[in-house]
Order: sequence, then C-alpha cells, then structure tokens
Amino acid sequence: MENLLIVLPVLIFSIVLHEVAHGWVAHRQGDATAAMLGRLTLNPIPHIDPVGSILLPAMLALTGTGMILGWAKPVPVNPRNFRNYKRGDILVSLAGVTVNFFLAFGFAILWAASEWGFRFAPGLIGVWEALAQMAQYGVYINFALMMFNLIPIPPLDGSHVFAYLLPPRLAVPYRQLGMRGIVVLFILLYFGGFRFLAWPVEMLFTVAVHFKDLLVV
Repeated sequence: MENLLIVLPVLIFSIVLHEVAHGWVAHRQGDATAAMLGRLTLNPIPHIDPVGSILLPAMLALTGTGMILGWAKPVPVNPRNFRNYKRGDILVSLAGVTVNFFLAFGFAILWAASEWGFRFAPGLIGVWEALAQMAQYGVYINFALMMFNLIPIPPLDGSHVFAYLLPPRLAVPYRQLGMRGIVVLFILLYFGGFRFLAWPVEMLFTVAVHFKDLLVV
C-alpha cells in the first residue's frame, strides 16, 4: 500500500502528460478539438479514467505482477482537421510515447538529484529515500508506457503508424478494429502476454540507470 501511494501519482502524472502531448501536437497540426474541450491541461481530473488510471494499476501493483500499466481518457482528436492527414496522424500518434521517453530520463535526473541530496543533506534521509523511490518508479513506468503504447494493436498509438506500413486492402479492416482491440489487450494481459515487454523495458531502465550514475559520479 505504501508503494501504491508512490506509484499512482507517478503513473497519473505520466499518462496525463502523454495525453496532453497528443492534444498539443494535434493542435499544432491544425486540430483544435482537444483545446476547445479543455483537455490541454495538466489538471489530472479531466483526464482520469477510473478503470485505466486507478483500478487497473492499483490491482497490478498490489498483485505484484512486476508490470504497472494504465491509461487516461483518450484526448479527442479529429484527423480531418490536420493540414496533412498522414503526417499529422503519425506525429500525433508518436507524441505520447516521445513524452514518456523524455519523462523517463527526467525521472533519472530526479533520481540523481536525490543521491546528491543524501550527500549534502543527510538529515533529510526520509525525503531523499521517498524521492529516489518515486524517481525509480517514474523511470520504469514511463518506459513501460512507451513500449506498451507502441504495440501495433488498435487503438494503441503504435497501430496508427503500423497501419501506414500495410497495403490499403489490409489497412482498412485493420483500422476498423478500433476499440475492439481493447478486448485483445485484456486477453493478453490476463494470460501474461505482456511479458515480452519486460526485456526492452529492463534494457531501457538499465540505460537510464547508467545515465543517472554519470550524474552522481
């Protein structure tokens, strides 16, 4: 439960920025839908999905599955408003995972800062330990979110990019899967099908740890 109180704020912060990135890039590409509906805000309340933002990650954390995942309410985007449909769709789709990538390294910097805190203010050891734990979770969660969202199963972000690699006769029915892909994702989750994400996430986590260590030498 103590870990959950650290994990949930980090996860919610990360998925909110993920969604805001989609909306911000969509706005830059010509679609103001998210802005008009008040979704370009860091206030988590408009973004929180009760199941994806709280219930699912809490269950994953408490059951000790080793993989903490979740989602926020998707930011509404109307690709027909993009100045260039294909370019806009790809950029908007990759915006969220790009933010998660940089957030992971941002948390690595925070992790390094906590170690400097140990050195210069050892009297605040409780604060630095909590900050280090939060930063460590932040690195791992953001890499996990990035890899999860790159899975080419609709409606995940990776599916938008993968669709352009398919011939039109396959791309159309593939896109039409839409939210039905969620059923596939839940089946994979139930049967442990996301274990294949562990290796790339662990590899990226190791890279971030080395980056952090360079900052505290």
